[in-house]
Amino acid sequence: MNGLTFDIAHMLAGGLVLVSMMMLYQDRLYALLNVFALHSLVLTLSVTWQAFVQDAPHLYMTAAIALVFKAIIIPVALHRMIRQLGIHREIETVVGIGPTMLAGIGLIALAMAVMLRVTTEADPLAREDLAFALSVLLLGLLTMVTRRNAVSQVVGFMSLENGLVLAATGAKGMPLVVEISVAFSILIAFIVIGVFLFRIRERFDTVDVRALDDFKGRRRK
Repeated sequence: MNGLTFDIAHMLAGGLVLVSMMMLYQDRLYALLNVFALHSLVLTLSVTWQAFVQDAPHLYMTAAIALVFKAIIIPVALHRMIRQLGIHREIETVVGIGPTMLAGIGLIALAMAVMLRVTTEADPLAREDLAFALSVLLLGLLTMVTRRNAVSQVVGFMSLENGLVLAATGAKGMPLVVEISVAFSILIAFIVIGVFLFRIRERFDTVDVRALDDFKGRRRK
């Protein structure tokens, strides 16, 4: 593998980590959805490059699924859902943006330190792609736990799944049937989450998850 091929693969995987950090910075839902679409687009480019490098045609199908479903269909559907539900556009966070960004940097450092240490015998490209993938996964989890709005938590979950896809393709891919199964599982989960959001909105007139906590507290009393 020549140096240029290696550098492009790292640039795309590192770009996914950078866009994950951008998601942590967003405080408005529409901006968050736009950044998630960019996140999925970068994932598409990364998987396409891995398909070329590994000479793995089935990875082109993975890239197409990421482009169609995660970069186009899901962001557009969530935009419409926000308009239909009349959801408050600003995202309420558990902690401030500054501490969240610092926590994100710490998680990236942790992912790099752990993954590079435990994969010393692996292929250099796969080894560092796995470190980037773990960073994306942890940042997606951080997005979920630091947001109170249910829609932003859904976006965090889907960005976490992007990290799993990056890990699978960096580790020499996975069978096509598994990729298709994962794609349909994500689509079904998205439909279920959409129905769930509509039910929350009808019952509580909000999608802030604190409303559920307040409701549980009243039920116990």
